Amino acid sequence: MQTNLADFIRGTPEGQEADAILRKCVHCGFCTATCPTYQLLGDELDGPRGRIYLMKLLLEGAPATIKTQVHLDRCLTCRSCESTCPSGVKYGNLVDIGRAIVSRTVTRPLWQRAVRGLLRAALPRPWLFAPALRLGQLFRPLLPAALAAKVPARQAAGPRPAPRHRRRMLLLEGCVQPAMAPQINAAAARLLDALEISLVAAPDAGCCGALRLHLDAADDARDDARRNIDAWWPLIESGCEAIVITASGCGVTVKEYGHLLALDSRYAEKALQVASLAKDVAEVVAAEGGRLLPLLAPGIAGGAGRIAFHAPCSLQHGMQIRGVAEALLAAAGYELTAVPDAHLCCGSAGTYSILQPSISAKLRDNKLAALGGGMPQSIATANIGCLAHLQSGTRMPVRHWVELVAERVARR
Repeated sequence: MQTNLADFIRGTPEGQEADAILRKCVHCGFCTATCPTYQLLGDELDGPRGRIYLMKLLLEGAPATIKTQVHLDRCLTCRSCESTCPSGVKYGNLVDIGRAIVSRTVTRPLWQRAVRGLLRAALPRPWLFAPALRLGQLFRPLLPAALAAKVPARQAAGPRPAPRHRRRMLLLEGCVQPAMAPQINAAAARLLDALEISLVAAPDAGCCGALRLHLDAADDARDDARRNIDAWWPLIESGCEAIVITASGCGVTVKEYGHLLALDSRYAEKALQVASLAKDVAEVVAAEGGRLLPLLAPGIAGGAGRIAFHAPCSLQHGMQIRGVAEALLAAAGYELTAVPDAHLCCGSAGTYSILQPSISAKLRDNKLAALGGGMPQSIATANIGCLAHLQSGTRMPVRHWVELVAERVARR
């Protein structure tokens, strides 16, 4: 796609990146076939090709408008279009640039600014989020049904082994997950402990930066990345092999720290190394397959129950990890049911379910219908956001796959 950048961005790093991305797009339209919002709304401007056209206009000097902002806001950043694109267009990076330009020139309504500000302030800070969640859980029976559905029941973490093995890996605790589902990281620690790997956490590490990155606060997201790098670096130097991440939404962000901090001369090199060490927990467990298989409970496939697996977009499109968690579940004796349109987003997408509730709810209901078609006993996934969002729409248990595999090891 031929592009003539406007003076305000020509020659800047963002302009050069955007120009390179745009020039790869050939307007083939393959992306529209796999875009959840285009499939749902049927508007060209609510698909990748239309949004790319809007961003091209911005970069060439056209004024940003509320309409442009609305269509970019509706994008889930699921990156399904990246998996489909035959030309390798990095749409996710382009939409980050486009949104940043719009946020500087279009003033949002006061209520939007207030909601986004609250989300930026509260969600990444466990000391704020955890008490607020506990309060919501306490008064959950009194809440309106729509709000109560978004407040998960309180969960017990379960046992978590102390570090004791020679092999050590860092664990990203996360910001909302420890309060919403503490059992996930505990299960990951038990599973890796059985594989003779100890998980250790850096006390000063915090939010990966994804929440702020997608809420018009890229500079704050970079600060989150720098803080994590500083917290992890001494442990990396002391021999931690990897950074294990149990929430795929966080994983895709940490794996892109090299890109996020590419222009920071103090952190660029460290960011690249941290990104190379970041591993989804499925990658780590799968790499230890020779140790894992003898530990799994004996039984024929299906002996552990029927499971529908929801592959988060951050896992299958962002990190391009497909079939790994599913293979581990199958090896543990679970029967995986078929899921139509498994590439489509569930509508969680970080804070999307709060900011775009109508679209998000429709995508969730469509996803639950697809997941339930094979009559599973429960649903497994790999991201806390997807887990909570799906659970808000069904009584069927929704769990992280690592919990299920860890249980099979424990019951051997």
